[in-house]
Amino acid sequence: MTLSEELAWRGFVNQTTFPSPKALDGKPLTFYWGVDPSADSMTIGNLAAAMMVRHFIQHGHHAVLLVGGATGLIGDPDGKSEERELKPLDEIARNKAAITEQYRRIFAGQPFAVVDNYDWFKGLGYLEFLRTVGKHVPMRQMLGREFVQTRLSEEGAGISYAEFSYVLIQAYDFLHLFRDKAVTLQVCGADQWGNSIAGVELIRRMEEAEAHVWSAPLVVNKTTGKKFGKTEAGAVWLDEQKTSVYQFYQFWLNVDDESVVDFLKLYTLLDKAAIEQTLDTFHHDRGARLAQQVLAYEVTKLVHGTSKADAVRHATSVLFGKTEAGSLNNADATVLKAELPVVHAAAHDSLPALLVKAGLASSNTEANRFIADGAVVVNGHKVTAADSAVLQPGDNLIKRGKNSFAVIER
Repeated sequence: MTLSEELAWRGFVNQTTFPSPKALDGKPLTFYWGVDPSADSMTIGNLAAAMMVRHFIQHGHHAVLLVGGATGLIGDPDGKSEERELKPLDEIARNKAAITEQYRRIFAGQPFAVVDNYDWFKGLGYLEFLRTVGKHVPMRQMLGREFVQTRLSEEGAGISYAEFSYVLIQAYDFLHLFRDKAVTLQVCGADQWGNSIAGVELIRRMEEAEAHVWSAPLVVNKTTGKKFGKTEAGAVWLDEQKTSVYQFYQFWLNVDDESVVDFLKLYTLLDKAAIEQTLDTFHHDRGARLAQQVLAYEVTKLVHGTSKADAVRHATSVLFGKTEAGSLNNADATVLKAELPVVHAAAHDSLPALLVKAGLASSNTEANRFIADGAVVVNGHKVTAADSAVLQPGDNLIKRGKNSFAVIER
């Protein structure tokens, strides 16, 4: 499968300046993709574009990954109804380091270069920038942007000169990388089309050369209609300190049947044959949710590594009764203890008292009733008497009802 065919099949085609997508199937190009350090982690919205970048690399194109130390000082106003708050310099520095580390993890084993646009902007004077860049950018082009028109309208919140000039900074990035690293293509999400085109125009005007843009559609939550972004409520982060490995895995495990078909293509490196085989089995028995299980494991493995993906998959299986709780290992227990109430059992604690401590019952009386009704399961076995002797040394998984859990340490 050629790159243009793969991008079309996976859903990575939106707009491009190429006269034909087949231009990607010729000799290797040097391209760049960038992320601004507006947070200390990327989200699954960024991950979709990163997956597209992986396909470019795997088909022989040369990747330059940009972390926007300079653009991050201003913040992209496109799509924002109000002025952004400026980030402190030390926060941007921490965010840059975190984003760079995520680049290294997601693109592990692939050839790529990392650059920071602050490196070429820090020595560029204001007057020099106006003469070398500003002189070549028509105001009509900048004023014509939809978000500028919206912000300048009577109902709009207005726009500062700093945010208005953001597009110039990104355009210069493309020009600099064209000159310094022979970059002739920028790949991006659909929301960066306007900024990217500005770079194409700047290269055309200043270098009398041709450059191109390839954009992918934004991934949208079909339930809420909102994109997977940093500022959206319920953002799913790649940093496990912001979205735990368990929560990350559960997000993919719980996607709807319509979305899972698209997400297997967008978010995994499985080839066409493997995905089609998975979907064929899935469509014959949707209740088994095989497609969601494959998706959750593959994406978690890519972002968090195989050992954590294995642990969270096994812990989830134990949690929902598909695997005996007695088979928990240390990695599984670590996953579960990060998500569930954890209670230490003292020598004198009864099982009903521990259920109350864990928040699984409101009183000893209620706990005893749950036990009598057969609603309490300890390490995969239904408890029939209020006897703490059912607890094993170490970590014990307690389940009350269908979806209430805790870990008891003994």
